[in-house]
Amino acid sequence: MGPLRVAVIGGGPGGLYAAALLKRLDPSRDITVWERNAPDDTFGFGVVLSDETLGGIEGADPVVHAALQAEFVRWDDIDVVHRGTRHTSGGHGFAALGRRRLLEILHERCRQLGVNLRFRSEAPSAADLARDHDLVVAADGVHSATREAHADTFRPRVEEHRCRYIWLAADFAFDAFRFEIAETEHGVMQLHGYPYTGGDSTVIVEMREEVWRAAGFDELDVSESVERCAKIFTEALGGRGLRSNNSAWTAFRTVVNEKWSHGNVVLVGDAAHTAHFSIGSGTKLAVEDALALAACLQEQPTTAEALAAYEAERRPVVASTQRAARASLEWFENIGLYLDQPARQFAFNLLTRSRRVTHDNLRLRDPHFTEAVERDFGCPPGAPPMFTPLRLRDLTLRNRVVVSPMDMYSARAGVPGDFHLVHLGARALGGAGLVMTEMVCVSPEGRITPGCTGLYTTEQATAWRRITEFAHTQAPGTAVGVQLGHSGRKGSTKLMWEGIDEPLPDGNWPLVAASPLPYKPGSQTPHELATGELANVREQFTSAALRAADAGFDLLELHCAHGYLLSGFLSPLSNHRTDAYGGSLTNRLRFPLEVFDAVRDVWPGDRPMTVRISATDWAEGGTDAHDAVEIARAFAAHGADAIDVSTGQVVADEKPAYGRSYQVPFADRIRNETGIPVISVGAISSWDDVNSLILAGRTDLCALARPHLYDPHWTLHAAAEQGYAGPGVAWPKPYEAGSRPPQTGRSDAPKPRLTLGG
Repeated sequence: MGPLRVAVIGGGPGGLYAAALLKRLDPSRDITVWERNAPDDTFGFGVVLSDETLGGIEGADPVVHAALQAEFVRWDDIDVVHRGTRHTSGGHGFAALGRRRLLEILHERCRQLGVNLRFRSEAPSAADLARDHDLVVAADGVHSATREAHADTFRPRVEEHRCRYIWLAADFAFDAFRFEIAETEHGVMQLHGYPYTGGDSTVIVEMREEVWRAAGFDELDVSESVERCAKIFTEALGGRGLRSNNSAWTAFRTVVNEKWSHGNVVLVGDAAHTAHFSIGSGTKLAVEDALALAACLQEQPTTAEALAAYEAERRPVVASTQRAARASLEWFENIGLYLDQPARQFAFNLLTRSRRVTHDNLRLRDPHFTEAVERDFGCPPGAPPMFTPLRLRDLTLRNRVVVSPMDMYSARAGVPGDFHLVHLGARALGGAGLVMTEMVCVSPEGRITPGCTGLYTTEQATAWRRITEFAHTQAPGTAVGVQLGHSGRKGSTKLMWEGIDEPLPDGNWPLVAASPLPYKPGSQTPHELATGELANVREQFTSAALRAADAGFDLLELHCAHGYLLSGFLSPLSNHRTDAYGGSLTNRLRFPLEVFDAVRDVWPGDRPMTVRISATDWAEGGTDAHDAVEIARAFAAHGADAIDVSTGQVVADEKPAYGRSYQVPFADRIRNETGIPVISVGAISSWDDVNSLILAGRTDLCALARPHLYDPHWTLHAAAEQGYAGPGVAWPKPYEAGSRPPQTGRSDAPKPRLTLGG
């Protein structure tokens, strides 16, 4: 039966829809909604809903669905206007209506069902309501008093972002979702506009805080701001004016809660989570919360179990949406990085900014637009972006896929054996443009574990030549790169599967580092390298580089990431030196650059060198994205041909923000702020991601690790799945019979979450 007496705090779409669904599921319920404002008093203008959300509404309440359908304005196109050029992409399928009309529909449905609506009524506190109600639904928005009153339980994190925006409207209907960029004397401003009735459009004007202040908006009242915005975007508006409705300049706040319920009080919508308006998901998430909450209360035997099930169901969906929203809002925060892109590529970049729309998805929606972007980019005829060649010095990579360095911990005395031949050989046969070794250590004491490979003996170099010769002979066109590094304070540890970063129980060797700081409690304390000892380390790197050249490697990467020796010099968290090699970033760069210069001097001039860096330490006081740009710029000035942009693993107490392609924004910023070619890594798992990132101009190469462990022939299969058979990839003759993807069975779409009938 579930809760019989329900209080809803907040009369927005999420609270109203939850009330209507709960009453419809059990008409005997006594449900009251408290809304502090008048029925027609609402912030903003239009609301966009997806077909997915509408499908859930149709299954749960056909009456509401029919009323919405009668009101919707629908359109397919997105216009992107940049530097006087408009590019249109079609096939997107939007549906919108006025926010006020949405509330009216939900008010009417609640009244039909017998929900008690109390307008202009401040709700009692959630704690008071919880005492005489079975369930309290807190739908009181981004500034939720309920959330703040029980912050010790919900444990909210609220992050304010760097742009100011204002929500306005125009008295005409755009014929597309319009993004327009204005480059003013004060900085970049952008307009987001879309229709919500046949004669009205929502218009959001957004800009960085510093641009907002430079333009004087902080000193204007709302009417003056509205007039100023209309003048700035006069072309987009056709000379028409703008109007406001409870409008004010504000900064978007991302809300995340560690818990969504407290006893019989549960958060929904913006009280629980927010997602930036640029992906149009605020109302969508609130409505879907209401659907899931109602379904869980119907399915579970107790309210406590229902609230736990609701949170378990919704949390991963919300987390995914918030990751997409963050990617989108950060794209607009950093829009200045992309202004010099060709207009069509700029439009593609904007359309794919959240990673929800991808190259393959956009190709289905609008093949003509996508093909035009590909032509502008220089894709060979019929070739997906990932199979566009890239030249670094005299090395031409036939495609943009890299097998990322992956430590195998399977060497004996630093010598790569049959395992490495099969491991790297299989991935060379698998079609990637570049296959990288694991970190190859430059000295015995520079190993991470006893199972790490090296290039400090002739025997090791001979073993590596066996592998490069196999790759070059059996997989012609595949380049093989070596990553040289020194473990620093993270050495003398167990094999990964025996205890990653755990010290060896015996047989330890002495460690060296920038400063005498153990990696984590229980780790060995390293010896701080004296100035005179640095020359010996440089010589170890140059000797290894000479052996690597003789072993036939096509590319050399210097490992300055993940807390190993050179990375330890770069990070202020691991470098506490007071000499010329510590302190400022310039000083912390000094030794890694000396090593780079020494290696570049002995590495053949026609072969490229790259540098892997940790672009953030994911820890307070450590290297950040701004530092990463300066580090990349310094290595490029010394002759680096590309920067391999990873993150973290520098300190043990890091707090990474994991997610799909989560490290790409750091590479994107380096590439578009400095012009240096970059290699992106980090949870890039599909060929669609690779195509999207490359075509958008966010990276030059994509390095994949785990996908290549799952499928050594990942690149060949990516070509087959895209129907590509050009020179960007080559099937080994013995494998050609497998070059067509096998047939697969069908899968049915999931049924609507909650189906109640007519």
